[in-house]
Parts: sequence; structure tokens; C-alpha cells
Amino acid sequence: MLRQETIVALASPEGMGAIHVIRMSGEEAIAIANQCFQGKSLLDAPSHSAHYGYFVDRSNAKAIQRIDEVLITVFRSPRSFTTEDCVEISCHGSMVIAQKIINTLIQTGAVPAEAGEFTLRAFLHGRIDLTQAEAVADLIASKSEHDRTIALNQMRGGFRNQLKNLRSELVKFKALVELELDFGEEDVEFAERQDLLDLIAQIRSVIKPLAESFTLGNVIKEGLLTVIAGKPNAGKSTLLNALLRDNRAIVSNIAGTTRDTIEEVIQFEGFRLRLIDTAGLRESDDVIEQVGVAKAKEELAKAQLMLYVFDAGQESPHSVRKHVESLNHDSAVILIGNKMDECRDTQVWQDAFPEITLVSLTQDTEKSISLIQDKITSVLEGLGDIHSDVILTNSRHVYSLQEALASMEKVEQALQVGLTGDLLSSDIQQSLNALGNITGEVTNDEVLGYIFSKFCIGK
Repeated sequence: MLRQETIVALASPEGMGAIHVIRMSGEEAIAIANQCFQGKSLLDAPSHSAHYGYFVDRSNAKAIQRIDEVLITVFRSPRSFTTEDCVEISCHGSMVIAQKIINTLIQTGAVPAEAGEFTLRAFLHGRIDLTQAEAVADLIASKSEHDRTIALNQMRGGFRNQLKNLRSELVKFKALVELELDFGEEDVEFAERQDLLDLIAQIRSVIKPLAESFTLGNVIKEGLLTVIAGKPNAGKSTLLNALLRDNRAIVSNIAGTTRDTIEEVIQFEGFRLRLIDTAGLRESDDVIEQVGVAKAKEELAKAQLMLYVFDAGQESPHSVRKHVESLNHDSAVILIGNKMDECRDTQVWQDAFPEITLVSLTQDTEKSISLIQDKITSVLEGLGDIHSDVILTNSRHVYSLQEALASMEKVEQALQVGLTGDLLSSDIQQSLNALGNITGEVTNDEVLGYIFSKFCIGK
């Protein structure tokens, strides 16, 4: 998979800005850049040094063309992201200038980089493992504060170190079990079976919480799917607008105003909330409204949190409970009573829902929204420990961890019935392979190609 050519690509986003950065990596990177640089020679430049000058096109020896005023930073092997010689060229932020520089570098000997090829080289050269490579992509794509923090922790190697320790212990035991096979006729045990059982318990205690952290990690990465539901004219759109602090949805006294779903994303306590306002849930002869209700039910089936809004002046605790229980959902629920302050006895509502969070949406909108946000925070905190060192956000990692656990359970069963060392060794190897798939130690080229194809070109 590793090409030997020197690669080049735009490292900054396309479009107009203050500056653009062009990245080049490979054995000839410094020499190629030097041929296109009018200023101090880069050939003897120390690593991590920056040099001011002009980027030039020398293709016409009689008329050297200055393309732009630039700053070139030199990174010498192995002290670079890819561990190869690298240069980064900072130019003015015009795509015309950036593309002209890239084309000139290609004419001088570089080749266009493929998606994720810089990070792939860092991985293949052993600078980072596959979990860290994926964390690079996650960090670039992070959309919330927690998303950024998790990706950065993973990029620093927290997840890798945990897996490395587990694999190291398993490798030792596998070696001892296989050593027994060499002395098969002498009936010798080098690997204490109880020690292996203890190791399996230790591995389970590490892997199980990691796999379970994906529930929280997926919410952090994708956002908490929060559906606002209720009967027509209950105040759903009013709630959406209040949470967004913007008049996103039309608010009207006419029932059935919202016919389609409205989706917006807000940042909340370091999380992303994917808010979906839905059509009022009722039986209707209006074909368009029927479609809207059907879509609302589809969203509810996928929801992780339902904000159920009801008009406290028009409903009874019994009717609200009956409607909520009739909806097809497995989500957490927060009941939001609109106009609750107009009720004579609000305690009746509180007593009716001891097991469900109930919040009043009153004329004091700011106070009501603050209370609702507190309840949403409680739901998020219930998903897992946000302060954990490692939180998984990648389904590939979870699948491999589950495979490793399944193999370890086979080893445990084999130990309990006294199976031979060759069978033990085989199951231990399956667990090692599953853990190695996560870090990239045993991952095939097809999987690597898929993972790195999702990167941007310049990374």
C-alpha cells in the first residue's frame, strides 16, 4: 500500500481565506520544494525551520515566474507526521494560487496524494496505530466539545495503551501454552490455568466497560436524537423555538400547522442535540397531515429522547399517560406541561408521574427552558461517564472487542472442561486477532483502504 513517490496535496479547506497550506511528503520533498523556492536554500535547512521567500515556476528558464510570496516550513525525517521528509508551504488564500503551486510541484516531481495518504504513511511507518489514525479523522470532523476531547484522547494513545497491555499478557500466555505442546509427551504445564482464568476476568473487566461506552460515544459523535412530540397545538413548535432561541417553526393557534418534521442541531453542555419537531399526533382525514403523523412516528421509533409536550389545561394525567404509552418508542422521556401554571392543582400532575420527569412550560420561558435543559443533562449523564479516559465512538472497535470477548469465553469454557493446549492456543489467537484488528496489527489492506478513503485528501 505504501507508494514510494513524494506526494502533495492541499492541507487547508478549499475556498478563499487568509492563507492556504500545501503539504508535501516523501524522500524528494525538500529537494522538489527547493527547486521551486526563491530564497535561502532548503537543502541544508534544519528540521522544524521556517523560510520566507517566493514560490516560483522555473519551467521556462528564460522567464522565471513568481507565483506567490510564501513561508515554507521544513520537517526532516523522522521528526514529521509521516516520519518522512515533509514541507508545508503557506501561501495567500486564493485557490488559484494554491492550485498553481500544487501543479508546479507535480511538474517538478511530486504526485497527487490520495485520500488519507499522509495519515496512512504515518500508520505504515509505525508512528501511530490504527486507533490513532481514525482519531485524526474524528478530530477533524468533531462537532462538539466532547467529540473533540474524545478524539484528542484517542489520538494521544489512551485506547491503544489499554489494548497493548491486554495483548501483551495474552501473547505471554499463548507462548507458554504452545511451549507445553513442544513437551507434549512429558505432560508438563508451563501456563497455570488459574492464572489464565484470572487474566480472562481482568480482560473482561477492561473490555466490557469499553464496549458499553459506545452508547455514550455514539451520542457524542452523532448527537442525541431528541424528538419533540405531542398532540396538535400542544406547544411543540413553541418549545423548539425556545430551545433554539430563534423563530424556526411557525407557531399558530390552528391545530395541525406543522405538517412535516423540522430538524435543527444545537450545542448543549458540550454535546450535540439533534432536535426534531414533529406533526401533531392525531387521527386525521387530511392526506398530507397523515403523512406528517407517519413521519413523526418513524422519528419516535429512532429517538433516544422524547420531549412530550401536552396542554395541561386540555388534558388529564390519565389521557397523557395513555397517549405516551401508546407511542412506539424505547427512548428516555421528559414530559413538558404547557400552561401548567394555569392549573389549580399542579401537584396532581406531579403525583401522576412519579417515574417520569415532568417539567412545566410556563410564561416564564427562560426559567422553564433552564429546567428542561437540566433534565436533558441528567439524561445525558445517565448514558455513561463523560470523564472516562476512553470512550468509544467507532462501531468497528466495538465489534472487534465483542469478538475478543467471545473468544475469551471459549478459552474459559475450554479451561473448565480441560481441553488440550492446541485448542486453547487457537482460541487465544482469535482474541489476539480481534484486538489486533482494532490497532491495525493484523488488519488487511482492504479494511485499511476503506478506513483511509474516508479521510480528506490533504490528511
